[in-house]
Amino acid sequence: MGGQAKGKKKNKPSKKNKHPSRDAGFVGLSPQDRVKLRMHETAKKKTAEKYTVQQLLEKTEESMDCFDFEMAGLFCQRALDVDPTNLQALDMLGHIYSELGDTEKAKGVFLRAVELSPDVGHTKYMYLGQIHTGLEAVEYYTRGVQVLLSALDKEAQTTVQAGAAALPVEDPHLPTAKDVSVAYCSIAEIYLTDLCMEEGAADKCREFIERALQYHHDNPEALQLMASYLFSVDRNQEGKEYLLKSVGLWLPAQKQIAASSSTEEDVQNEVPPYEWRITTAKLLIESEEYEMAVDVLEGLLEEDDEVVQVWYLSGWVCYLQLEKAKEQQEREGRQVTEQEKEECNALKEAARSYLTNAKKLYSKLRCDDQPMLDHVEQLIGELGGEVEGEDGDPGLEEDYEPCSDDDEDDDDDAAMEH
Repeated sequence: MGGQAKGKKKNKPSKKNKHPSRDAGFVGLSPQDRVKLRMHETAKKKTAEKYTVQQLLEKTEESMDCFDFEMAGLFCQRALDVDPTNLQALDMLGHIYSELGDTEKAKGVFLRAVELSPDVGHTKYMYLGQIHTGLEAVEYYTRGVQVLLSALDKEAQTTVQAGAAALPVEDPHLPTAKDVSVAYCSIAEIYLTDLCMEEGAADKCREFIERALQYHHDNPEALQLMASYLFSVDRNQEGKEYLLKSVGLWLPAQKQIAASSSTEEDVQNEVPPYEWRITTAKLLIESEEYEMAVDVLEGLLEEDDEVVQVWYLSGWVCYLQLEKAKEQQEREGRQVTEQEKEECNALKEAARSYLTNAKKLYSKLRCDDQPMLDHVEQLIGELGGEVEGEDGDPGLEEDYEPCSDDDEDDDDDAAMEH
């Protein structure tokens, strides 16, 4: 019996061997880290039981639509806990990290997506292009264009096979020719800025802009880039024509939004991003299209009155209008009418008001663009000093974030030399 008992004990599996992989991930961890890891595993299991990956991604999208990127990140990470290779979740999480300003995490997520699916899905390459600079950025954008063109070819073949009788179904997730145009614009802009000193940069810049216009001839971004390129090679009249065509495609929509507080998505989608329109205002000022520049700047102030550069540009354009009026009066050598005097006084006071607000906001936001501040003070001095008790002083919330040179588009400063 003793031998039998001994044999039973020998053959009986121990608790350690019963679940050989249970504690494999706990080796070397502190007790606190083990507790955290077990809690994470438990949460992951409960999530998988309660929600599908698609439901979690829907919740992620809802949070992103509400600009709650912290919550969106939690939902998205739970989706990846359930399905670590889900490409849609990886794209969304990379986007979320980008919005949260965590470039390194965003980069890691997008590179993981590239590793899993190098030939499908162009958005990861677009984001990687944004994160990188110079030739690295060009390489990512170029790879994204290749994926886009391949997807468009497959889409066209599918349409042909379906037959002419089949009604086309619009899918917002499918790539479009406009996406290709935007990608080519991104490459062109790099050759206009970061790589402008590279040999043949100007020719490459124009080549990619022309490709962008080939895929979407009414792309405002491509038209404005062509204007910038033409200004850079001293073909100013041609540049102005492209610039005015670009602005004409979206400025009416901006005015409509300002006049009616329109929240229609189609109308809002016609209006380019805020920073892009600041660049537009600079180019319009450079082209001496002052009235159109005023329209653009008024729309920007309507949307956000806590951007120092917009107040500064508003004051600068009023100052330039005033100087132009004086020059015309001197050139004509005639008596100035009372109406002209009133118009000049109105421009002077408007310029002082805008510039005073720019200086006050600059101080409150603790900006560090010294050349802009110097120019503001110079203009205020020429106009007779700051406006006392300025009623238009932009109100600031207590939880504001200080701005810096990084918040402004340094590449466009050449257009505003002073």
